Amino acid sequence: MVTYPAEPGLTGPVFRSPDGGAGETHFGARGNPSSIWPDFLIGQAERPVRVLLVDDDAHIRMVIAQELMAEPRTLLVAQAGSLREGRKAIKQHEFDVMLVDLHLGDGEGFELLDYLKTVRPAAEAVVISVMENDDQVLRAFELGATGYLSKNSWFGSYSQAVLQVMNGGASITPNLARRLLQRFDTTRGDAPKRRQPDDADRLSAREKEILRMVASGYTSTEIGSRLLISCMTVNTHIRNIYRKLQVRTRAQAVRFASLRGLF
Repeated sequence: MVTYPAEPGLTGPVFRSPDGGAGETHFGARGNPSSIWPDFLIGQAERPVRVLLVDDDAHIRMVIAQELMAEPRTLLVAQAGSLREGRKAIKQHEFDVMLVDLHLGDGEGFELLDYLKTVRPAAEAVVISVMENDDQVLRAFELGATGYLSKNSWFGSYSQAVLQVMNGGASITPNLARRLLQRFDTTRGDAPKRRQPDDADRLSAREKEILRMVASGYTSTEIGSRLLISCMTVNTHIRNIYRKLQVRTRAQAVRFASLRGLF
């Protein structure tokens, strides 16, 4: 968990780690008094999350850019309008999250997802697309994306998606999440044929509980709050889940466990 210092004069209720950890964290109002953003989360006004935007639609880029720049916790550092420009931007700019369309004028955004892992493995990626094809979504997650937003969704918020994935979440629209979970249910019948004898024993009861909550779309912070443990403890469990299941992303862990009937 990364902690940044609170702004001078920031006031608000105090958060104490539910698992008894040392220290206190202040909640402060950011802009709108009803918008509370804890200072232990990544993405503060004095240190915003840096974003690279790749989309071949100039109007869409303008709309997303305006939203990102209106949010003090996010900072748009570069834009690209093609696959070629996207590869160049990934190499030239320092950023934390890439927002990328899958259908670019000179190629597919999938290539940039793969390229991102090589050049900037620590960066997160969120797909933005007018399509919600299930196979495309799964492919994007398998290539390391941690979010998938539909440009036509009423639930879409680009700045919130950026902040969510930076803090351990997986940003996905509710409609798409439901469809994918239903798809996992239909494929679960094949699990016994491929299931290894020790699959069910790989994860502890707590790890299975956390994985179920990850599959439901909860962030690490939300999981910690519900289970009365710290965000750092949640992330430790998630890393252990990755290691035991031999996967690299939350989406891969959920898919692996669902197909093999681990929950």
